[in-house]
Amino acid sequence: MKDSLPRYTLRIPQILLDKIGYIAEYEGRTKNKEIEQLIKKRIAEFEAIHGPIQDTETTE
Repeated sequence: MKDSLPRYTLRIPQILLDKIGYIAEYEGRTKNKEIEQLIKKRIAEFEAIHGPIQDTETTE
């Protein structure tokens, strides 16, 4: 089943990927969902200081 989510290739040192994998397994998530949670947390922290980021459409 295909989804409409955009894809992004992440280049990351193996040790960090392994540690994210460990945390993800501990939390009962996939590595992808763990990284998504980290991104959401960082965005919330940024917006708490700087205000909401406006939704924008990118044309990359």
